[in-house]
Amino acid sequence: MSAWVFTLIQALLYLALAPLLAGWIQKVKARLQNRRGASIWQPYRNLYKLFAKEARMAHTASPVFRAAPYIVFAAIWLAASAIPLLTTDLPTAAMADVIVIAGLLGLSRFFLALAGMDVGTAFGGMGASREVFISALAEPAMLMAVFTLAMTAHTTNLATAVGDLLVSAPFLRPSFLFALIAVVLVVIAETGRIPVDNPSTHLELTMIHEALILEYSGRQLALLEWAAQLKLLLFATLLVNVFLPWGTAQSIHPNAIGIAFVLFVVKIALLGVALAVSETLLAKMRIFRIPVFLNMALLMAFLGLMSHVILEVGA
Repeated sequence: MSAWVFTLIQALLYLALAPLLAGWIQKVKARLQNRRGASIWQPYRNLYKLFAKEARMAHTASPVFRAAPYIVFAAIWLAASAIPLLTTDLPTAAMADVIVIAGLLGLSRFFLALAGMDVGTAFGGMGASREVFISALAEPAMLMAVFTLAMTAHTTNLATAVGDLLVSAPFLRPSFLFALIAVVLVVIAETGRIPVDNPSTHLELTMIHEALILEYSGRQLALLEWAAQLKLLLFATLLVNVFLPWGTAQSIHPNAIGIAFVLFVVKIALLGVALAVSETLLAKMRIFRIPVFLNMALLMAFLGLMSHVILEVGA
């Protein structure tokens, strides 16, 4: 029973920490740009205000448009809850399969694209086509990079793979380095960060994610914004707990969980600083250069896979 209770606590932790990560990145970016910036708690205030407002929608909206925010939010939350946050010893560890997580993220993307096209606005259709275009290039690179890890651990289950990495002797694997670079590039594209997309702009000719949710308001917009923050935390957890798993607990002992939580917060905070620095130094690229960006991710993932086959399996 305690394991199931902690599983629920971990799922709620994802909900609680997702806006905090977004606020932390915004705060660090503001400081790097010599601005005071909003409080790191501002995303919570924004969600509270949106949930308090009435949801308005176009008269041409179908039931798909109305249901999409709830489906997107539930799918991303379920996918995030499957990834080990603090410990690998959970009853839901069997669901932490990379194929399942990719399927849930694909489901959320599918309904988000449908919702963008449902009302029939030009911006919604443009955002949907760009979202599908980017995901079609990003998903192969992500899967190939994760399969590099899976070949090392002999499983596609993330909880099992992280557990194997924790007990194995630490040494530098070139395959993991290439896979890490590939995943970082894919995460930037999947979460709509600079240089692929700018989450803080509403310029009609450049926006991707914002064009999909332009017709939403009130609690429906709050759910979509929260889902985007959850997706960012999901990929950040994937990065720090899969490629840097040290500190992740292998039991539900209070001391181990406490240490894992502190180390997780430190790793996520450092990752947020790195993301803020990169977004401050880089500019948004043209939409037609995104395939080159994601082809580089696919190349890095392929090199990681080949490095594993040649240096580890061949040896």
